[in-house]
Amino acid sequence: MNPFPTAKPLDWRSEDLWLALEPLRPGLTVEVRACTDSTNTRQLERCRQGDWSPGLLVAERQEAGRGRLGRSWWSDAPGGSLTFSLGLPFAPPDWSGLSLAVGLALADALEPEPAPDWPQGRLALKWPNDLWLRDGQRKLGGILLETATLPQDGAFDPKARWLVVGIGLNIRSRTMGDRDDAQFASGFAATDELLPGLDAPAVLHRVATPLLHMLARFESAGWAPLAPAFEGRDLLRGREISAGVGELAIRGRGVGLDGTGALLVHTAAGIRAVHSGEVSVRPC
Repeated sequence: MNPFPTAKPLDWRSEDLWLALEPLRPGLTVEVRACTDSTNTRQLERCRQGDWSPGLLVAERQEAGRGRLGRSWWSDAPGGSLTFSLGLPFAPPDWSGLSLAVGLALADALEPEPAPDWPQGRLALKWPNDLWLRDGQRKLGGILLETATLPQDGAFDPKARWLVVGIGLNIRSRTMGDRDDAQFASGFAATDELLPGLDAPAVLHRVATPLLHMLARFESAGWAPLAPAFEGRDLLRGREISAGVGELAIRGRGVGLDGTGALLVHTAAGIRAVHSGEVSVRPC
């Protein structure tokens, strides 16, 4: 039985998407599932079973999605959110800053031209892996990167790992998010405020190609060439922030990123660098 009988069927145009993406990553497949536990989990399992071909997996609904720091990342009614994961062998010169590069690709695809009254753009990036609407500080979605080991049998670059890029974007309702992130409760509908008239499949078609282009660029040159573009999207620069929890939290003013993509915080004791994966960062 369809748990969402009133949901409008979605046309993902999978073949069109495959035709656009496969030349960028030869051998890539595109799969859409009505429901799965977690698109990231499925991509990691595929690697463990010996399928290392690049693939894009879309889920209209997730029942056991994961967010950063072990939180649950969920979506319910089909069409209310866009949840997908890209799995592929990946061998950049340095992995530092990858989630920021992915965020840049999404932000620029969703908002290629800034609004006249927002010269830096309405869509901002909150280090290390969230997209926010700058006015009102509302969250659009998040990024979860995971990796697994590839066999060292000469088939891959010795530096390569299996990379899973998991992405969740709110499309038309507040039906998706990190259950432990109260700030997501004030999230917004992307199609209503940034991309009026576009449904989840249309948003996927809009972001997928720029994402693959960005990954190719990052795999070739790393984070450094992308750092200047991040400055204009940096939600935390100039804000009073708290990085961490309780007495261990670092409090101060965001002053940008260092050359590796670490967050720099100007504290009473001087500049402190906060590295991805160590803390949760929230505007105060």
